[in-house]
Amino acid sequence: MAFDFTKEPGKICLNRNLNTKGTPLLSLITPYYNAGKYLEQTFYSVVSQTFPFFEWIIVDDGSTNEEDISLLMKFSELDNRIQVYRKNNGGIASARNLGVQKSTTDIVVPLDADDLIIPTYLELLYFGLYFNPHASWSYTDCLGFQGQQYLWRKDFSSDVMKRENILVCCAAIRKKDFEEIGFYSECAKQYNEDWFAWLKLLGLGKYPVHIRQYGFWYRRQDNGVLSEVLNNDEIVQQNKKLIAQAAATVKVPVTAKEYPYNSSVNMFRAPIVFHKQQKVFQEHCKIHVMFLIPWLEMGGADLFNLDVVRNLDRSRFEISILTTVRGDGFWRQRFEEYVTDIFELPNFLDVENYAEFVSYFIKSREIDLIFLSNSYYGYYLLPWIRKEFPKVAIVDCIHADLEFWRSGGYTRLSAAVDYVIDETFITNEYTRNIMLNKYGKSKEKTQVIYTGVDEEYFNPDLVSDEGIKARYGIIESRPTVLYLCRIEPEKRPFLMLEIARETRKKIPSIAFLVVGDGRQFKEFQQHIQRYNLSDTVYCAGRQEDIRPYYKACDLSLICSLKEGLSIVTFDSMQMGKPVVSADVGSQYELVNEETGMLIPFRQNEEIDFDSRNFPEEEVLDYVNAIREVLENKPRYLRMSIACQQKIKEGFSTKLMIKTLEKEFKNLVKNPEMIARRDERSDELKRLDSFVNDYLTVFSEVEKHENINKNSYGSDAKNELMRLANSKWGSRIIKLAFKLKLNKMF
Repeated sequence: MAFDFTKEPGKICLNRNLNTKGTPLLSLITPYYNAGKYLEQTFYSVVSQTFPFFEWIIVDDGSTNEEDISLLMKFSELDNRIQVYRKNNGGIASARNLGVQKSTTDIVVPLDADDLIIPTYLELLYFGLYFNPHASWSYTDCLGFQGQQYLWRKDFSSDVMKRENILVCCAAIRKKDFEEIGFYSECAKQYNEDWFAWLKLLGLGKYPVHIRQYGFWYRRQDNGVLSEVLNNDEIVQQNKKLIAQAAATVKVPVTAKEYPYNSSVNMFRAPIVFHKQQKVFQEHCKIHVMFLIPWLEMGGADLFNLDVVRNLDRSRFEISILTTVRGDGFWRQRFEEYVTDIFELPNFLDVENYAEFVSYFIKSREIDLIFLSNSYYGYYLLPWIRKEFPKVAIVDCIHADLEFWRSGGYTRLSAAVDYVIDETFITNEYTRNIMLNKYGKSKEKTQVIYTGVDEEYFNPDLVSDEGIKARYGIIESRPTVLYLCRIEPEKRPFLMLEIARETRKKIPSIAFLVVGDGRQFKEFQQHIQRYNLSDTVYCAGRQEDIRPYYKACDLSLICSLKEGLSIVTFDSMQMGKPVVSADVGSQYELVNEETGMLIPFRQNEEIDFDSRNFPEEEVLDYVNAIREVLENKPRYLRMSIACQQKIKEGFSTKLMIKTLEKEFKNLVKNPEMIARRDERSDELKRLDSFVNDYLTVFSEVEKHENINKNSYGSDAKNELMRLANSKWGSRIIKLAFKLKLNKMF
C-alpha cells in the first residue's frame, strides 16, 4: 500500500476528553513569526496527542502581522497547556532558546509552527528516552509533504552526519544534555541550527534513539527557512563553515540505538510494572478495549481485526492497538482511520520492556478488556497480566490450528493458558473441535463466531472493476481466476503455479491474477518466468482495496495447506464469485457443490510443509474443478446466486459485531466474572516468581528468534529454498535423511 500523503495529522481536532491537567513531562517549543497560515492544523495535531502530559511554549519572535498575532492569542486561550512569550526578532535559534529556558520539564521538543506530528508522537519519543536513560535525544522518521512528497528513513551514522544532515529537526532532547552545548547556537540568524546542535551533541559523545515510525510531518515550502538557506549563496557559504566547525568536534564514531533492535541475550530481566499513575482520560465512560495483535499487515486474520475495529460502536467502546511482531505496517493507515492509539512495540521498545509498557498502557488507558489475536508473545504475557491486573477481562480469537507451526501455534497456547482467559472466540467449528479434543480447551469458555462479511462494503453493485484487467494487460473477455493471499508456504503458492500451468493446457485463454505478497513473493515471480507463465499469471502485489479484484475475476482459488475458514471465501462469495478450495479446516462450512468445489487434500501438513512436489492427481483435481465452474455457464450463474444467499443466511459482519459487543459488556460488567478474575489473580500472586520467570524466559526466546530472523536477508533465504527444492537439492536432502545425517545436528 503506497503511503497516502493526503492523510495529514491535524485536519480535525480529535476532542477525546483527555486529561490536560496532569504534571507535564515534556515541553514543546515553537518559534512563531507571522506563522498564522498553518497554525490551526499544527495546533490540532498537538492538542490531539495521545500523551497529554506536556506543556507547549510558543515564542512570538517579533511578529509584525496583527492578524497572525491575534490568531496566536486565540489558539493559546483554547488550551491550558499553552504559554506564549514575546521577544524582539532574533531568529529561530534565539526563539527556541528562550522557550527552552522557560520550560519546566526535563525534556524539550522543538516543533515549528507549520509542521505536524502524528497523535502518538510525543508518547513514542517520551518512552524512547524513558527506556534508554543514557540516550540524549529520541527521534522518529520523517516525511515531507505539500511542496515535496517523500518518506525520510535513514540509518544513523555519525560519520555521514559530518557531510549530510540525515536527522530531523524535531526530536525529544534531554535538557541537561542540551545545556552542555549551550542549547542552539545563536552565531547566525539563518543557518542549519538543528544540524549544528546534533553535531555538537555527537562531539560530546551523546547518542540518540531512532524510533521506526513516520511520526514527523515536515512541511516543504518554497519560501520556508530551509529554502532560504539553500538558495542564498552567502548563507550557504556561512552555513558550510559553521557545520564544518561543529563536525570537527566529532572525533570518534557514535552509535545510535535504532529500532527494531536486537537486544542483548541471556540477560533474564524480570518484567516490571510501570510505577506511575497517569490516567489519560478525564472520564471512564466507555468500555476500553486493547487489541494485542502481531502486526498491521495484509492477511485474513488482519482483515478480521480491521473489520472488528471498524465496526465496534465507538460511542460505547474506546479501542487501542498494540502490536508485538516486527512488520512494515502496510495497513497502518487503514487502521488509523478508526483507531488513534496504535503502538507497534518493536518499533520503539526492547523485548524485555514490552511488559512494562503494556502495564503502563493498561493503567493509563484504564483498560477493561484485552482482545488477543495471533500474538505469540501475547499468550506468554497473559499469566503476568492476570496476576497484576485482576480487573481486566481477557479474550482471545483463534482462526486455525497450525499443526505445522510450533505444534499447533496459537491453538496450543490458548489451551495452555486457558486458566487466565475469560473466553475464546473461534472462527469455525472445525478448529473448535480440535481445540476441545486435541488440546483439552475448556468447552464452556469457547464460542464459535464466524468472521463474516460486511455486506455493505462488499456490495458488488457498488464496486467498480473498471480498468482492473487492463492494468495488467488482461483482455476483458479472458476467464480469470483470483488468487488472493500472502505468498507464504502455508498457502502453497507453487502449487498454484502448477495448477495454472496445467489449466492453460485445457483453457489457453485462462488468466490467474495474484493479489498479495510475502516472504516467497520474489521467488514466486522467478518461478513465473521459469515456467513461461508471464502471459498467464499476473501479479498485482498488495492492494489496499481488494473489492475490485473480486469483481473483475470469475472465481477465487484457495489451495492452502491449512485454513480455518478463509476470509477470502466469505468475501468472494459475498461478491457472487464461486470458490475452488482445498478441503482443509472448516472450508466445508461454506464451500460445497452449490457455491464452488472442494478439492481433496493429498499432502501431509507436517512433512510436506513448503514442499515443491505436488501430487499430480491433486493438481488435476483443481484443473478439472476450474474447468467445471467456468465452462458450465448456467451452473456458474446458479453458483453465483447461491454464494450470496449462503452469506446472507448467517455470515454477516453485523451479526459478528453484535455478538462481540454483547460478550464484551458481559465479561467486563458481570460480577461473577469479576470475582473469578480476582480469585485467579490471587492464586497467581502466590506463584509470583514462577509467573514472572515464565515471561522472562520467553522474552529471552523472543530475543534469540529476532536475532536469527535478521541474520540473513530475504534474498539469501529465498536462494537457499530454491536450492533445497531443486532436483539435486531434493535428492541430497532425501539422502541425508536416509543416512540419518540429520540426527547428528
